Amino acid sequence: MTYSTELLSAPGEAQTIVDTALRTAPPAELEVGKVYAFHTPSGVHQVDLTGSEFTGIPTRKRGTTTVRDAASFSAYFTKHANADSEIYADAERLTVTAVLDAHTGTEARWSGHRLTLTLRETEAWKQWTGRDGKLMDQETFAEFLEDHLPELLEPSAAEMLEIAQSFQATSKVDFQSASRLNSGQRQFQYVETGTAKAGQKGQLAVPETFVIGLVPFEGSDGYRLTARLRYRIGAAGLQLGYKLERPDEIRRNAFADVVNRIDGDIEQPVMNGSPA
Repeated sequence: MTYSTELLSAPGEAQTIVDTALRTAPPAELEVGKVYAFHTPSGVHQVDLTGSEFTGIPTRKRGTTTVRDAASFSAYFTKHANADSEIYADAERLTVTAVLDAHTGTEARWSGHRLTLTLRETEAWKQWTGRDGKLMDQETFAEFLEDHLPELLEPSAAEMLEIAQSFQATSKVDFQSASRLNSGQRQFQYVETGTAKAGQKGQLAVPETFVIGLVPFEGSDGYRLTARLRYRIGAAGLQLGYKLERPDEIRRNAFADVVNRIDGDIEQPVMNGSPA
């Protein structure tokens, strides 16, 4: 028995005719002027003419912008936020984060457009806190004071410069004792060891406390801190240093003041924590 080859190939030819007809069919308009669907060898393909690949415009805002001060945070937030935007303050990380497209009370949103204020400590703050509680030799202590005259408030920078120069001038003496004066100063007794004045005694008075002014973060306010003199007379001679009073508390207060400034500039409340 023989079979017609035309009959065997008929189903394939029919499918080819169908596929050709589908491919040549005009696109179906799913949304007038925006969304269309058409057939391809792999199936139905949908095209959204409003997508960014056609318009060159992103379909939504996304990304994280980092700023360094409260004023910049408020300016960016005001430009992009809406009533459902959220703000979180994290005192441990020294950050304030805004989720500009946060979820609403009734619908989910992308939460992908964010603004972060990341505070940076000033160099002066890092240098003063870095030396806090550490003793230095006379020369090093004197140089430190000279390098930080702008931050010295009480006594004045001029008085502290004179003290620093006194320490430099007495770098080759033998300090023997120290006593506290009624004026609130610490008086050091020393004996000259140089060949010209060997054996000659002298005194050097230094304030027991002094006040400095520091700006903890770039763009933040300045704060007054009290530093208490520390010293040790030993085999290595006279060593000097200072101990700052509650620097961590000042740092926390400075961060809180930054958050309060943001809170006063915008309408949304600032929540304690960090977003997911």
